[in-house]
Order: sequence, then C-alpha cells, then structure tokens
Amino acid sequence: MYDALSRHRAIEFRATRDGPQGQLRKYYRFRADRWYGGIATGDVVGCGLLCRFCWVHDAIVERPGTSGEFLAPQEAARKLMEVARSRHLAQMRLSGGEPTIGKSHLLSVLTEVERAGGFGFILETNGILLGADPSYSNALAVFHCLHVRVSLKGSCEGEFELLTGAHGDGFSLQIDALRHLLDAGVSCHPAVMSSFSTESSMHGLYDRISAIDSKLVDDLEIEEVIRYPRVERRLQRFGLAPLVSHDPKNVPRQLV
Repeated sequence: MYDALSRHRAIEFRATRDGPQGQLRKYYRFRADRWYGGIATGDVVGCGLLCRFCWVHDAIVERPGTSGEFLAPQEAARKLMEVARSRHLAQMRLSGGEPTIGKSHLLSVLTEVERAGGFGFILETNGILLGADPSYSNALAVFHCLHVRVSLKGSCEGEFELLTGAHGDGFSLQIDALRHLLDAGVSCHPAVMSSFSTESSMHGLYDRISAIDSKLVDDLEIEEVIRYPRVERRLQRFGLAPLVSHDPKNVPRQLV
C-alpha cells in the first residue's frame, strides 16, 4: 500500500516543471470525446492513484517520467480551444491523469479559458489534493466557467483500498474535497465508481455526503466499469470482478 497524498506530490516532480511562461505540465494528446454530450479533452500525464479499473495505457501510468510532452498553460489552453472550435463544442476538460497536479498550471489554463469566454470547463478530479488543501478550492472559486466532478474511488475506505491499492484514509480526503469546494462556493458534484459497491456501503456513502449537503446525494453520479481490453487485464491481474460493467460499444446512455 502507498499513501495517496504523498504519491500525488511525488508524481508532480515528474509531470511538471517551471518554464518561462509559468508551470509546464505533461500532456500526451488532445481530442474530442463523446462524454457530456461532446467535450474537448486534453489528456495529462501523471496521477497519484493507481486505480485497478483505470483505462489509461500502462506505459503512461507506469512511466510518467518518459511519457508525453511538457506544455505551457497557454499552449494547452490553445490546443483545447482549437479542438472545441473545430468540432463546435462548448465544453472542455483535462482527463487521462489527475489535473489538479500542478496547481499553478491548472489555474493558468483556467485563466486562459475564462478570458476567451464561451466555454465551460469540467474539472474531473479524484479530489485528493483538494481535500488536503482548502485554499485550492478557494483559488478555483474565481472561475465562472468551472464545474468540478469529484470521482470517488468506491463508496468507503475499504473499497478505496481495494480499487486503488492506497491506504483507506485517502477516501476521507475525497470526501473533504467536496466539503471544501462547497465551502468555497465552487459548482461541483460527486461521482462514484459503484461497480464494486454493496447496497450497504452505498447507503453509508449517502449518509456521509448528505452530512455535508443533502443536495450531493441528489447529484451523485453513478460510474460503472467499462471493459476496455486494458481494464479487463488490470482487473484480472488483481482478481477483481465488478458486479456491474459494460462493453465499450454499448455504454448506457445515462452514463455517457
């Protein structure tokens, strides 16, 4: 097992560096994707969790130091906007890794997007760094274009350990992220990887997030395993069998 927060901070040394235009961050591609009804996506290198249902290529997950290329925030924002405009998309996001790694870089990307106008930005995050640092949410609160999706890795500490291989206290940081975001006035909602959850553990999650704000239960997004080939290989490696999963070519409409 590893400490989720410590691993995020260690990955930052490999996935970011300082440059003349601010903090640089590693990316490995930019693309349009089907989620959220269509969204421009920049895939970043580096995550502080090793989720056993992750869809990202093994080489990128296991060797962040040799994957991707460093981009200045202005260049990353420009590439996102080029994809969005070419495909007539009004939304963009960072995915493929943990976008809150490299705080200065992310804030600068958001500044560029906000300045351009006309785009919404969905920040997909595991919430570990937001849970550890309340000031991060305060810094995000200035962006009107922003909505944050906190992706919970299971519905309790035990499931978090099972799905990530990290110590279970990382799950509490995910819950804290929701609290800090709401306290700062940031638009947000939780999502949960529920394919390995029991009815009892899900009810426990409802109670925990309802204690923060009852609206979080209403807004809770259900996430379920999509059986991409590399996902199936990872699950088999760790002896995990999801209770619910979907073929990549037949994902239910409500999950897209």
